[in-house]
Amino acid sequence: MAKNTKKTDKQEEIKDKEVVESVHEKETPSEEKNQMEQEEPAQKKTREDELEEKLADLQDKYLRLSAEYDNYRKRTLKEKIDMQEAVKEDVFVKILPVIDDLERALESIESAKEIEAVKQGMDLIYIKFTNFLNQQGVKEIDALGKELNTDQHEAVTKISVESKKKKGKVVDVIEKGYMLKERVIRFAKVVIGE
Repeated sequence: MAKNTKKTDKQEEIKDKEVVESVHEKETPSEEKNQMEQEEPAQKKTREDELEEKLADLQDKYLRLSAEYDNYRKRTLKEKIDMQEAVKEDVFVKILPVIDDLERALESIESAKEIEAVKQGMDLIYIKFTNFLNQQGVKEIDALGKELNTDQHEAVTKISVESKKKKGKVVDVIEKGYMLKERVIRFAKVVIGE
């Protein structure tokens, strides 16, 4: 009987171990599940926190970039205005000697006894002024005797002409046209032959 008791005690111990192991096996998945469930919200919170930080960082970068662009735009606009003012000032400073010459010519006309000297003085002022315009890049549009070019000429009227060579060409210039470099700043007002 003692042997039977030992066998049954051993059998019971083995059964108890199996039961405990099976209980542990059954409990382990649920414990792991609980741990995973606890880790998931922690990971979600961490992920949400990361995304919020990234969003805040991007918003900050956007605001800084927007402010930098606004400052750049204001600075370049101010520089452009300053440059235009400097160019205007330069033009006026260079034109002042021509005005001085005109004033002297007007004063001398009243007391002039020789009309030829007045004419020569006016011619010199005109040459000086046209040279100034040429230096600034302003050129007269050559129109007389040329074909009508609507990019440079404005036809005011047409007149009949006897010569076939003059038909469709500029026969008279009412007002000269000018170009600044390659851009027309005033169209030449012309009369066309037909």
